[in-house]
Order: sequence, then structure tokens, then C-alpha cells
Amino acid sequence: MKTRSNPLLLGVSLAALATLGACTTQNRASINPVGVPMAQAYVAPAETVISGGPLGPVELTAYGAMEDGGFKLPAIPISKVDEKYRRQRVFYASEGMEPGTVVVDTANHFLYVVEPRGTAMRYGIGVGKAGFSWAGEADIKDKQHWPKWFPPAEMIQRRPELKPYGNEVGMEPGLMNPLGARALYLYQGNKDTLYRLHGTPEWWSIGKSVSSGCIRLMNQDIVDLYERVPMNARVVVLQGKERLADRRRTAPQS
Repeated sequence: MKTRSNPLLLGVSLAALATLGACTTQNRASINPVGVPMAQAYVAPAETVISGGPLGPVELTAYGAMEDGGFKLPAIPISKVDEKYRRQRVFYASEGMEPGTVVVDTANHFLYVVEPRGTAMRYGIGVGKAGFSWAGEADIKDKQHWPKWFPPAEMIQRRPELKPYGNEVGMEPGLMNPLGARALYLYQGNKDTLYRLHGTPEWWSIGKSVSSGCIRLMNQDIVDLYERVPMNARVVVLQGKERLADRRRTAPQS
């Protein structure tokens, strides 16, 4: 089990690293708008059971301490997290989206994985400034188990203590890594959009608009999402109450 600190941390504390955004905000590819209307979801009583499993929140034990990839993830004090942001299966009117499609509802701080027969697994998310800057469609072209983190150049300029991780050196995986236990990388075609769905040790930031980063989930949730979502899955990002079809109609013509 890996518990030692990275010797390159140079005095950067766990708290300081955890608050860093895992996504760059410059030189980012735009995500093309798509004509997908906002889907609707609601939670049924927990005792309701369907073929995919019970509707409602997962057992609290799902957020207990766990060993994963040689690291020991600490337990999340899940009783301090609003129940609506805990992982749960909900009824979901996905309007024809294929099972496995990921829908990110930034305004309400939810991420859905569409399931067959009108349900979805829902996760609470934290959304940073980068996460609010985009809406549209992409595909998951890479999935990393305990990924390295490469701070963007503009972040290194603001935080000189991160310089040891620049020049494609990166930060080694671990509990102090801002990408957490897993990362899913969003592409359009063969182009990396530089947007990520990733883990975070900052469980208290879920359900909030945090200062930086893209889309973050509690580490226990990103581990579950990683297994649930296939490679090449479609990702649809929605902003506010707008419909992306409306966004397309009002977008400037190239």
C-alpha cells in the first residue's frame, strides 16, 4: 500500500494541492454545441427495485475507506454530504440517448450515466470555472487509473512551487494528486479538448461551484464511474436551463 509522500512536493501541502484545478483554462478546444434537450430526472422511493438495482441512494458503506491501486482512500464522512449529491439510481427521461451516455448538468451539479429502461446512475459533482465555460458534446477517448497530473503553464506561472511538475514531468499518482483516483479524458475526434471528469479528495466541494478545475467527483464515485462508463462513450454537457438546440440556433456562423 502506497502511503508515502512524493519527494518532489517541496512543501506543498495536501490541502493546497487538493484545491488546485486539474484542467487548464487556456488553449482549450471548444466543444461543439449539439441539439440535445435537457433531460428530466427524479428519484423514486428507495425500496423500488428494477432490473438494474434499487432506485435511490447507494448504501453509505460505498463511501467507506478502500484500498485501490496500492493506495488507501480514506472514508468520506458521507453524512455531511447532502443526500441528493450521493450516488443514486434515478428515473431519467433520456430522450433516446444510448445507455452509457454521460450527461453533465453543470447548473444543478449532477452527472448522469444513462441506463436502459428509463433510469440513470446519478452522481454529485463540483464544477469549476472551466466547467462552466463549455457546453456541447465530446467522447471519452482515454481513461486513466490513478493518473499523473500535468499542471498547465499558466498555473505554474501563478504557483511557482509547481515548477518541478512542468516540462511534461507531471505529478505522480497519489492521494495528493488533483486528478484523484481516476480521470476520463474528453476528445472531439482525435483532438484532446483538455476537459476532464476526475476525482477529488475534497468531498466538501461536491454540489458547489468551486474556484478552479473542470468536473470533479468524490474519489469513491469516480472509481464507480470509471467502471460504469465504456471507452468512446458520448458525453453531453448542459449549461443552465437552456437547451443545446437553442444554443446551436444562436451560435455565430463560421
